[in-house]
This record gives sequence, structure tokens and C-alpha cells, in this order.
Amino acid sequence: MTLDDILASLFPDGHEVRNDNGVIAGAATLRSGGRILVIGVADRTALGVDEAIRLSAHVLESIDRGSGPILVLVDSDSQRMSKRDELLGLNEFLAHLAKVLIHADMHGRPTIGLLYGHSAAGALLATGLATRVLVGLPGASPAVMDLPSMAKVTKLSMTALEEKAKSTPVFAPGLSNLEQMGAVHMTWSDATSLADQLEALLADMPAARDRRDALGKERGGRPKAADIAERVRDLALQTR
Repeated sequence: MTLDDILASLFPDGHEVRNDNGVIAGAATLRSGGRILVIGVADRTALGVDEAIRLSAHVLESIDRGSGPILVLVDSDSQRMSKRDELLGLNEFLAHLAKVLIHADMHGRPTIGLLYGHSAAGALLATGLATRVLVGLPGASPAVMDLPSMAKVTKLSMTALEEKAKSTPVFAPGLSNLEQMGAVHMTWSDATSLADQLEALLADMPAARDRRDALGKERGGRPKAADIAERVRDLALQTR
């Protein structure tokens, strides 16, 4: 589905969402009658300091002026790997965007990420993975780190990583692997109304506490994370 197709299916009652050089911003009317802020990245645009600060501004302005949920549409490259962006402190801009989304979610603005294309590395962390719930559409191709990059970092061969990726979702890019790890809450169908699926999700949003580790345990993608997190939580409470 194209971005226009997705927006039309999500908001049959109309929207004012625009794609400005890869940065999505605007608002739309929900089928239930409420309003939703829509931001995001389109056309596989790399997320740099300029895009991150624009998206952060849209969220902060919305917190001041409005209410309702926030939808983050994602079809990006990774973070922009340029000397200019690095010297300007790209990591801080990406962290700021993620914190703005988390802040909004903690103050009554439920955040939903919709991964409909590609995304990787810092761009995925600062957008879709910074929302309370991330859903995907068939054909989306996320990767926290692709295998060639992972090979450079771990010093393992591509052959070894490809073999590990067959049985261990943590090593494998792709929507199904992120869903098995709990990072992706669910995959929507692109053959039915996205508006109906959005309304159903909004009506049954999980509690504010991040459940990705629990989902990863239930689905067999991250069998240890939930138990370790619970143990760390218990130890922290004991030392208060």
C-alpha cells in the first residue's frame, strides 16, 4: 500500500496529513469522531537532526494545544549518517524525539507506531519503538541492525549470523522476527479497513507499562528478558 492508500483507509472521514520532503505531519478525524495527531517519516527518508526536531516540535505543540492519540507512520532509512548530523549531535536529537513521544504517552496521549515500509537502527528506535504500541503492515521490513552491520560489530562471519538468524529472532531482521520478540505488537491486515483496526486497537490499548518483554516471552522470541526485568525490579524495590 502507498502512503496515500494507507491514509485513505485509516481516515475515510478525512484528514489533513501532508508529506513534506519525507516528514509526515498533520491531523485526522477518527471514525469515532475524535481527532488524532499524525506524524512520521515517509519515502525511506533518513532521519537526521532536521527531521527529528521537526517531528518533536509537532508533538510538543500538540501536547500544548490538543488531546487525543498520536499515530507515528514509519517508512524510513536508518539515521542519517552524515558528518554534519553527527557533529550537531544526532544522538541527542533522536533521543529527544523518543523522549517527547514517551512524555506524550505518559500524559494522556496514547502513542501508536505504524510500520508500513522500511526502518532501521536509530530511526526505528526514535519513532516506532518509542511508541507504546507498534503495529506493522504486511511487507514492512524493519531491522534494528542489518546482518552486514552486525557482522562488522560482532566480528562474526555473515555465514554464522545467517545461521543464527534462522533460529534466533534477535539476530534476524524482518517484521515476523520483531513480532516474535514482542517489539511489534501485531500485524494488521491490508485487505480490510485500517480504520476499523485502528479503532479496535485504541479501544483495547494495553496498559501504559511496556509489555514488550512479556510478549517476547509468550511468543518465544525473548525467553529471558521478562524474568530478568522482573528480578531487577524486585531488587530495586528491596533497596528502597
